[in-house]
Amino acid sequence: MTMLTVAEARAKARTRLRSSMSTWATRPDPVVVEIALHPPTEKQVLEDQAAAMEWAGTWRTIAAPDASDSKSENLNGPSIDWTERSWARIGRQQIPLRLRLGSPEAVANFVDGDDARQWRLLRDRTAMIRSRFEDQHGSASAIKAHAKRILGLEHTEFATLLDVVEWLRNHPVGTLRPRQLPIRGVDSKWFETHRSLVTALLEASGRPDAVDVLDAEPRIRMRILDPELTPSGLSDISAPVTQLSDLAIAPRLVFVFENLESVLAMPDWADAVAVHGSGYAVDNVAGLTWVHGAHVLYWGDLDSHGFAILSRLRKHLPHVDSTLMNEGTLTDHKDLWVQEPKPHTGVFTELTGTEARALNRLRAEGDVRLEQERIPWATALAALKAKAASAGESADASNKSSASPGEPTTSAGESAAPRGAEG
Repeated sequence: MTMLTVAEARAKARTRLRSSMSTWATRPDPVVVEIALHPPTEKQVLEDQAAAMEWAGTWRTIAAPDASDSKSENLNGPSIDWTERSWARIGRQQIPLRLRLGSPEAVANFVDGDDARQWRLLRDRTAMIRSRFEDQHGSASAIKAHAKRILGLEHTEFATLLDVVEWLRNHPVGTLRPRQLPIRGVDSKWFETHRSLVTALLEASGRPDAVDVLDAEPRIRMRILDPELTPSGLSDISAPVTQLSDLAIAPRLVFVFENLESVLAMPDWADAVAVHGSGYAVDNVAGLTWVHGAHVLYWGDLDSHGFAILSRLRKHLPHVDSTLMNEGTLTDHKDLWVQEPKPHTGVFTELTGTEARALNRLRAEGDVRLEQERIPWATALAALKAKAASAGESADASNKSSASPGEPTTSAGESAAPRGAEG
């Protein structure tokens, strides 16, 4: 086995520090990291004595052996376990056998650089959290679960976090809005970003109920494409999800588009509504009660994130159909491809076979993307009409097959009498 260099040992220690720092920061147990140095055999020394001597010398500069104890430990620095080899052709030799780092601080000192600074920052912030909330053990799980977010906060953001948690622990908030908290810099956007961390720290301090602060309710932009469905003539609406959910409408067809421009370009369409999915905020669409009784047709960008959003929506609305998200559409518009800057590498379990093949193809082509708005509108509209017509035929067939003998049948979404003929 090859002799381990100082650089290689630092890489191993760095990996250990990165993976363990959140545990080390939250537990008082002693920590000892040992790294085997793989000293040479007599044969290896004879083959290249100069290299073996140089290797041993580098470890002497890291930590010299202790004459009284070959396993002495330096709690804040590296220590070396040395062993004596008695070789027939070389004689007695002191050989570095094992690197020992007797504390997290020793690991950080040995590694140095950004990882060491990250460790010290997490160590100090853990101590501040525990000191601020008089807790020695309860916060451990919260800190370990949110270590990256705690490290990612600027100093002023971290101070604000502690102020918010402390204030909420000591004051019943009732129906306060985030902006009403008497803490500088706290608003609905701040709470949207930091709510999970605030909640975790409040739970750790025994006050999980103290985070009852109202965020701004998410809003949805939508267009009612059928003039006969519009409430009081309003067709283009942006409002909180709960208010839109209460609309007394029952569209047969709901288009969900990733991009707003596509929503705004839609023509009048009988029994139809177009909703802006807003990317990963598409979950909000499932909060509209009248969507669940409609045929939902999704169209997003032909890229990895577009399929991730579709898969996400389908977890809430399993009956969602898609259009223009297939391999044929992708290859027909190759001249319009661009590179996807940060592709999603996950696995999307809710995709159909056709959608999965398109995703595999765009990845195989080098993570390309076909943005929704790049497809000519006439092509897109024709595909939407064809898909909607197909959905209507399926609904008609279903209605006819479930009708009783002699019972009149109608097209999906239509009444037995034409519009305007009642009475």
